[in-house]
Amino acid sequence: MSSHASLDLSRTSVELTADICNIESVSGNEETLADAIESALSGLAHLELIRHGNALVAKTNLGRSQRVVIAGHIDTVPVNNNLPVRWSEEEGAQWLWGRGTVDMKAGVAAAVKLAAELTEPAYDITWIWYDNEEVASELNGLGRLATVSPELLQADFAILGEPSNSTVEGGCNGTLRVEVRAHGVRAHSARAWKGENAIHKLAPALAALAAYSPATVTVDGLDYREGLSAVGVSGGVAGNVIPDEAVLTVNYRFAPDKTAAQALTHVEEVFAGFEVVVTDSAEGARPGLTAALAQDFVSAVGAEPMPKYGWTDVARFSALGIPAVNFGPGDPSLAHTDDERVLTSQILECERALRSWLSK
Repeated sequence: MSSHASLDLSRTSVELTADICNIESVSGNEETLADAIESALSGLAHLELIRHGNALVAKTNLGRSQRVVIAGHIDTVPVNNNLPVRWSEEEGAQWLWGRGTVDMKAGVAAAVKLAAELTEPAYDITWIWYDNEEVASELNGLGRLATVSPELLQADFAILGEPSNSTVEGGCNGTLRVEVRAHGVRAHSARAWKGENAIHKLAPALAALAAYSPATVTVDGLDYREGLSAVGVSGGVAGNVIPDEAVLTVNYRFAPDKTAAQALTHVEEVFAGFEVVVTDSAEGARPGLTAALAQDFVSAVGAEPMPKYGWTDVARFSALGIPAVNFGPGDPSLAHTDDERVLTSQILECERALRSWLSK
């Protein structure tokens, strides 16, 4: 091990959240935190530890009839004057402020504490803490484990600690990003009639977006709101040149009732007549709530499940045929913001629900 930060797992999950957040771990810089978690869990007889880069797996091998994966990423987006953490009291509620408090070190803290303390869980558990979730997909530590050691992800049910206000959020929308391209002919702008303006040719595509009504699709009892949005536009050569190419970048967030291929077909229909080029896509994940384990977990949480609109790594489990849900402290709308903060009551509630369900 190359670093020296330490974690005291006898502290509360709230205190431990603060400790983990204060170990800065922006994507690519997770080693110190990974080392600290590994050191804190090493020597515990009920856990088998497996390290792969800056991803750490801790497994129980108790011969239970069912296995659950509980996973969370340990990296954050860049810090912006919001570390070390600070505390505040508002209307009787306590908040912990700082980078990673929501996304998603509060969930990591609860999981690390439970991994140490639950020596005889009702199910065998594979705890996973992984790196590089906030950056390019090919760097994702969970994806790396799925490639090099897929057996480590095998389970009957999976929980991903993404922020969900400590309420179960099932599955996730898929995402598709395309470039809608228009082509023209260059000319001097003083003789515009000799050219064809590619930017002008995008007008029907923009009109189609303005008139578009996103669907709300019910999947296994949860309502997933879709979205089709322009997220970028580019074109132009110089201030006196009619442009011969213009590109409209569009992001489609599609419900998990359809595949990425079906989503692309829909987008091509919306932009019929245009060249449509895929630049990124990721399958969604169905809610995963029909499995008996999932229903038991929802009962332990005690709140009505909600859909997850953004894409998360639950889709990696879904692709392996493993039902998976999102469950973690924090309001996802505060993730990545400069005023990122979590209610400490949600951290405790997350720990309570997991402990209750895993100990029954």
